[in-house]
Parts: sequence; C-alpha cells; structure tokens
Amino acid sequence: MEDGHLSLGEYIVRREVLDESRLDVVAQKGTRPSKPTVCEQLKEMLRCSVPRLKGILLTWIPVLSWLPKYSFRENIIGDVISGCSVGIMHLPQGMAYALLASLRPVFGLYSSLYPVLVYFIFGTSRHISVGTFAVISIMVGSVTERLAPDSDFIVNGTNGTESVNISERDSYRVQIACSLTVLTGIFQILLGVVRFGFVVTYLSEPLIRGYTTASACHVCVSQLKYLFGVTPTRFAGPFSIIYTVVEIFRLLPQTRIPELVVSLVSLTILIVFKQINDCHKRKLPLPIPIELIVIITATIIIYFCGLRSEYLIDVVGEIPSGLKAPHAPDTTLFSKIIVDAFTVAIVGYAITISLGKTFALNHGYKVDSNQELVAAGLCNAIGGLFQCYAVTASLSRSLVQESTGGKTQVAGLVSSVIVLITVLKIGSLFEDLPKAVLSTIVFVNLKGMFKQFTDIPMLWRTNSVDLLVWLVTFISTILFNLDMGLAVSIGFSMLTVIFKTQLPRYSILGNVAGTDLYLDTEAYREAKEIPGIKIFHSSATINFTNAEMYLESLQEKSGINIGKLQTEKKKWEAKQKRNRAKEGKREKDDAKKNQKLNERRNSQNGTVLNLTDTDPNFTGKGHVNWAYHPDIVISDSDSDTYEVIMEVSHQYESGKRSIHSIILDVSMTSSVDTVTVKTLKKIFRDFGDIGVAIYLAGCQACVVEQMERANLFLESIPKSWLFVSVHDAVLYILKKQGEEDVVLGLSCDTQM
Repeated sequence: MEDGHLSLGEYIVRREVLDESRLDVVAQKGTRPSKPTVCEQLKEMLRCSVPRLKGILLTWIPVLSWLPKYSFRENIIGDVISGCSVGIMHLPQGMAYALLASLRPVFGLYSSLYPVLVYFIFGTSRHISVGTFAVISIMVGSVTERLAPDSDFIVNGTNGTESVNISERDSYRVQIACSLTVLTGIFQILLGVVRFGFVVTYLSEPLIRGYTTASACHVCVSQLKYLFGVTPTRFAGPFSIIYTVVEIFRLLPQTRIPELVVSLVSLTILIVFKQINDCHKRKLPLPIPIELIVIITATIIIYFCGLRSEYLIDVVGEIPSGLKAPHAPDTTLFSKIIVDAFTVAIVGYAITISLGKTFALNHGYKVDSNQELVAAGLCNAIGGLFQCYAVTASLSRSLVQESTGGKTQVAGLVSSVIVLITVLKIGSLFEDLPKAVLSTIVFVNLKGMFKQFTDIPMLWRTNSVDLLVWLVTFISTILFNLDMGLAVSIGFSMLTVIFKTQLPRYSILGNVAGTDLYLDTEAYREAKEIPGIKIFHSSATINFTNAEMYLESLQEKSGINIGKLQTEKKKWEAKQKRNRAKEGKREKDDAKKNQKLNERRNSQNGTVLNLTDTDPNFTGKGHVNWAYHPDIVISDSDSDTYEVIMEVSHQYESGKRSIHSIILDVSMTSSVDTVTVKTLKKIFRDFGDIGVAIYLAGCQACVVEQMERANLFLESIPKSWLFVSVHDAVLYILKKQGEEDVVLGLSCDTQM
C-alpha cells in the first residue's frame, strides 16, 4: 500500500462519515416526480392517436407484430416438421383426455383445434402447445360427473331393467363442460385486462408440482375402470379417490379378460417405444409416433377380427364428421360452477405461464404474463362456444414442439391443420378404437408427472418448508379432490409466508478486523463485537406482524431487559425520594426539639444550649446520624429494602457502563407501517431512559421517506442518528467516545 498501488482483490475507500442529513447534501437528493392523478391517468388512457392505436393493437394482438417479420427461410421447415409431430400427438391425446372429462373423444379433437388457432393469434410464447391436458381434463370431469351423474339419467327398459340414457347424459355433460369453459375464459380475460397476471406468483413451484402429482394420481384412478373393464360406483366429494380404489379392488374378480389383455399389450408397447424415443432422441429425426401407431393398429384389429361384438369390448363409438356450429353457453349453470371455473382458470394459467417462461428463458425471448392470461381466456371463451372444454399448455407436446425444431407459433397452426383434416375426413375411422387403449396412452403420458415424486428427497435435503408445502398440497389434493385441495394448499402456502415473516433470524453483528464487514458473530468466528456497542440485525422486514418480536429479540440479544430495568429504576428512585422525605422530616423534628430545649434552658438560666454540643450522636448542621443512635433499631424489612436498593442501583449503573450504544441494522426493511414507527419510537425512548443511545443504519431511501411522513424525526429523534451504513455509525460512535483507533485500528480508511 505504500507505493500507492493496490494488489488484486483489494481496495481503499476514503470518505467522510455520512449520516442521512449529510448524505442528502453530498448526493444532492432531489424530489421524486409526483405521480399522475387518477384523472390524468384516465385522460392518458383515453387519449387517441395513430401511434397509440398501433401500439395497443400490437400489444393485444401479438401476431400482427411477429408474423410480418416471419423468416420463411430460417423457420418454415422446422415449424412444419414440428407442427406435424405435435398434430399427430394431438389426435390420441385429445381423444384420451376427453374421457377424463367424461366426454366423448370427438370433443377432445375439437379442443385440439379451435384453441390452438386462437393462441396462434393472441399468444406470446413460441414453443408451448395449447390443447387438452390431463390435469385440466380431470378437473372438468369432476364437475360434469357431479352435475350430471348417471343416476339422473336412468330409464326403465322394456323388460323391467334399468339403463342409463347415454345420449341424453352426454349431451348435458357437453353443455356443462362448455359453460364451465366459457366462464373460465371470462375469468382469465378479466384478470388479464386488469393486469392481474402476478396472481400466479402465489402458486409456488413446490405447490404446482405437488398439485400436478396428486392430479396425476386422480387421473390414473379414473382410468383403472377402462383397464380392467369394470364399472365401479361413482363417488364425489372428499375421500372419493379412496372410495373409488376400494371399489375397484372389490370388483377385480369381475375383470373382463379381453379388455385387460388389450390394456397390457398396449401398455407394454407404449412403454418400450417411449423408452426407445428417450434413449435415441438425438439420433432420431422425429420421435416415433407410437401412440398413433397403437391407435391405428388396435382399431384395425378390433374391426377386422370382429372382437367388438364377440367379446363386447368397450370402444369409442360414434365420432361425427364435420364441425359444429357455435352455441351459446347455458348461463343458468354459472352459479353452480363459478368456484370450479375460477379454480380451472388459475390452475390452467399457472401451467401455461410456467411452461411459457421456461421456454422463453431457454431461447432468449420474453413472454408477457398478462397477455398470456388474455390469450388463455380467449382460447377457452371462444373454444367453449364451439363445444371445446377447458385447455392449457401440455408439457409433453411442448417438449416435442421444441425438440423437433419449432421456432414460432406457426407450428401450432400446422398442428391444427392436421387435427382439422382428422375431424373432417378420417375421424369416423376410429369408432372401433378400444377405450382401454386410450387409457394406456393416458397412463404412459403421466410418467413425467410421477417423476415429480423425486422432489421429496431433493426438498428434504434443501428446504424443509418447500417440502412441507409439497406434501400438504399432495395429501390435501388426494383427500379433498382437486378444487378443495387447491384451496387448502394455497392457504397453507400463505401461512408459510406469514410464518417466515414471523420467525426471522435475529443476530448480533461483529466487525471483521481491518475491514468494514459486519457479520453474525454466531456464524463467523472472526467477527468480533465492538466493546460498548451492540449491532442488531434482522433478516426480515419489520412490520406489524413481527414488531413486538423485534423489540423482544433486541432486548434478549443485547442483554438489556428494558421493562425490568425501568421498573427497578423507578422503585429505586421512589425509595430515594421517600428516604429524602423522611430525612427532611427528621431534620424538621430535630430542629423543633433543639428549639424547645434552647427555649427551656434559656428560661431556666438564660443561656442557649445547642443539642449537638451535648449529644455526640447528633452531627453538625442539625442532621442526626441515625445509624449511630443507640435508641434507633433498623428492622429486618428496612435492612432488606436497603440492600435491594443498593443492588438495583449497582446493576443499573453497571448496565449503563457496559453498553452505551446500540445500532439497528435496518437494511433488510423495505417499508415501515405505523406499528413499526411506534416500535422505533418506543425503542429510542425506553433505551434513552437508561442511558443507551440508539442509531439506525442502512435505511433505504423509500423507508426514510416513509419515516419522515410518519413524523419519526422530531427533536427527540434527530435525522443525524441515521447512517448510510453500519460502519459509518460505528465510526461516529467511536469518534464520539474517542476510541476509534484503539478498537478498530483504523479511522475512516477501509482496506478490503
């Protein structure tokens, strides 16, 4: 350092000690520009101009901004290949997931067509594939089965038997699903318009992963009846999944062997080829469309071998060709499904935005969370008019769209063309497709969700609170179904946030010799406390939920019990006051006695006799030394009181001498409320009463402004007690005590 050059990794700072008042002068603090009023904001929003209109159109209809700049040479081949691959996946997944929603497979194809076209126009993610998804499908299915159970459509047969009117039941379920989808879209659009996209931040990743894992369990249980060919009783409400599993085990002796064979064969083939795709995905130009191959093969075998009539295998049934005209939803159902619609809206958006942001981060572009909310709402609102049910982004299809070279939303447009051709021309060819095959496709595609069970050991090692959120979400969703389980999990997640603010880490900081670093003395051995100074740090912001705990922890960490010291001080002062009063009274009594004796002697022999001259136990100036008076006896109670007073006085004076200053490091505090201000005033007042000075360090500018508006800085609490950093406060205190060079070995130069 002597040659004026610094070695690598070192620096020297030379500046004056800055409190908040001096900082305003040095940094030339200015006034913040005033925010526009509500009227001014409305006026700005209603202001019309060509550039503003163009900006609004490009914001709300993103396709107008990126499609004119589309590079055919760079993107078209990858988008076409990717779109064909995803379109082929849409066919089996759309039909399979429609069964989860308790709808006929053709409605899954509709849901793979219209929403994809809408997202092409209004979406901002280039890689996600919108359409049917297992979790959303099972949520829709729980609503349709609750409002349209089989028991409501039982009719009497000609021979006295009872049967379910399938066509009437399915028609009403479609009506329920479409109404739910439209209402879901309305919720999402409204939330997007009011810029409420941040709502998804309350759904943490452990919550979403625990919820989707539990949803996968619900999906699997709902498909077991197709694998075994049994017809269990339908259950609804809490613990329905447990009742369903018990019922299926009870019906296992009635398993239909042909459907079980179809399920096992399809499941084996799908697992083997899925594994081949995963192991050789870098070598294969396109993943093997094994789901489509299995569907085509199973349909051909069932049709040409006559297995449907011979073994009564449950098949998909009629798939009408062509598209349906738009139909208005049944608004009378809205009051029955409003809670379910809001739940589907939040969960669907959470899945979409989480996937969208993941791909955007990997490929270096931005996804607008509010626009994604509007796009998801339009997909559902418009799709519901065309007999689609609620959709969201699919993880498996999105990964295929990315891995096969998809660059833009054009890939989604190509996939919708594939689905459109299927619906118009070849959909009827899949009428003999066994439902068991579709169930196995659902099972295999849930493998990624079941892998999320590996989160448990990872979270066990890293974060116990996130593990608890994951487990509570999973268990509550399993036991209380998807809607109530989501509400319980969100409530518990909010409680963990409250507990974190209620249980911050409080610590005493010490200085690392030769630096301006102040670290937790319990965590760092080289961090040493500065004699006479306590530096108190909180890991969380101070607010009304933990202000009382902050004060209690400050007393505990500093070793100063304010309440006890103030009580003992008051008792000691009151006792001293009483003693002085008694002493004064005794002096008056002695003066009266002395006067009477003098008057008596004067009357007898005309001389004045002073009592102190005759009684050695009286001291000068008329004061009596009662400790040496033979006629005065101090009682045991008086003696004990005297000892207590002396002990309290000694403790009080000793406490004052050991700690003379406390620095509150409030650098973690982002805002202060009225309770926090009152707590700080109380700290300044109470510690000041016992002779301990309080200083604040590391206040953010916004916090200082809030303190000023709350009138914290009065004559009793000057602004000069706020310092830019803990080091500034320490240097100020040590300079005031005249000990800075002795303690730190430095003045205002800091070497790192």
